[in-house]
Amino acid sequence: MQANPATPPAPSAQALVPFVSVAEIMAIIHRIGLKPALMDLTDRIAADFRRWPDFDKTPRVAAHSPIGVIELMPTSDGARYAFKYVNGHPANTKAGLQTVTAFGVLSAVDTGYPLLISEMTMLTALRTAATSALATRTLARPDSRVLALIGNGAQAEFQALALQAVCGIDTVRLSDTDPAATAKCARNLAESGLTLVPCTSAEAACEGADVITTCTADKRLATVLHDNMIGAGVHINAIGGDCPGKTELAPAILSRAETFVEYEPQTRIEGEIQQVGADHPVTELWQVLGGQAPGRRDAQAVTLFDGVGFAVEDFSALNWLYDQIRPGGTMLDVIADPDDPRDLYGMLQRAR
Repeated sequence: MQANPATPPAPSAQALVPFVSVAEIMAIIHRIGLKPALMDLTDRIAADFRRWPDFDKTPRVAAHSPIGVIELMPTSDGARYAFKYVNGHPANTKAGLQTVTAFGVLSAVDTGYPLLISEMTMLTALRTAATSALATRTLARPDSRVLALIGNGAQAEFQALALQAVCGIDTVRLSDTDPAATAKCARNLAESGLTLVPCTSAEAACEGADVITTCTADKRLATVLHDNMIGAGVHINAIGGDCPGKTELAPAILSRAETFVEYEPQTRIEGEIQQVGADHPVTELWQVLGGQAPGRRDAQAVTLFDGVGFAVEDFSALNWLYDQIRPGGTMLDVIADPDDPRDLYGMLQRAR
């Protein structure tokens, strides 16, 4: 029987690419367990940081506007290529929208064909928390147990749970300029096993803290932490500042902290160190993990992870996710795959 010429041929296996939707990534996380997933992802990022020279590296490509930023974050290790599209629009929450949304692609370098297309709003939350946990495990005092979490928005719970699972944090002191955000965070973490202490100010939250994580969202020069709030031996994860003009720490903190970054050329543009001179000393975190540079020098040192997010972390996250997908998931027909690769026009004509 002759096929109906109005019916286009079914996509070939080459044309179909696995797609992980928001619903599917949440199902994967619940199947694995959030804390085990954060621990596994932390180790995956650490392993990729230890082979840092294998990666192509470039500061992300950013399109800034007065109200936010849209960025592309690419990298490759020579075998696989990954990129993430991500935005940051702090005012979105007033309209009931996410501050950060993202999606990403993982591809094979030898063919250029995509291996995976995924949502990355949820995945970015996981990898950001895992990166903070990696920095904390590497740089904080081993006996650190109390976290001050400044900024209790969409990222906060992931940060707390990652540091609990990876670093042994057992107490979280919460602070946000919006009391409703702190209440939300405390409610969400109520069954985590963490001791939760809502605080009325960032200064109060920092009292007795071993680790301080700042993850605020305002796109402006801000001083969330003042120098007098930072005691000896504290480790700081400053992860809210991630674009030009957006900072969280008083410059005086930078003058006495040992500063660690992901990729120095990007952090000079976007991180806390944009406030200081180009000769301000920093160490890239991969150098500590690989044994090329020291981390914390003694128990009294103040260590700072000036984290802005880098493409290698997204590469790690997409590869981790690729290992979690199972047969039978959603497939997208996104590659034109004619019988004769030189006859794309013929494929179009046959689909009439």
